[in-house]
Amino acid sequence: MKPSLKPGLKHKFAYKVPANRTVPHLYPEAADFQKMPHVFATGYFVGVMEWACIDLMAPHMEAGEGSLGVHINISHAAATPPGLTISVDAECTAIDGKRLTFKVQAHDGVDLIGEGTHERYAVIWDKFNSRVADKAAKAGAA
Repeated sequence: MKPSLKPGLKHKFAYKVPANRTVPHLYPEAADFQKMPHVFATGYFVGVMEWACIDLMAPHMEAGEGSLGVHINISHAAATPPGLTISVDAECTAIDGKRLTFKVQAHDGVDLIGEGTHERYAVIWDKFNSRVADKAAKAGAA
């Protein structure tokens, strides 16, 4: 990570909700999900919160570096139908070695739809991918 990545940095991220990011699309093989309303799924909502933090970090990462989500604690308090645009405000609140903490808040233009905290861990992709390949080989999944 470059020294420019510091607590206090903020980023605004926007995402227009498409029809294929609603609850029934989250796990098409799950009958219970198929019965649920066509609103933005919490599983995709978590991804948008992560995406906002990844975007905040991007200009401050070295070549070959990235980050992985390691903890998320957010509410999802209001339903968002397809077609609305979600705005996520992300702020880096702490850096402890390679672990970064973010405050996140999302609004869909009508309601505050969620807020909370997210933690990411900075990694070097080559090292991470090597460890995952070793794990897969040990499990016989290679």
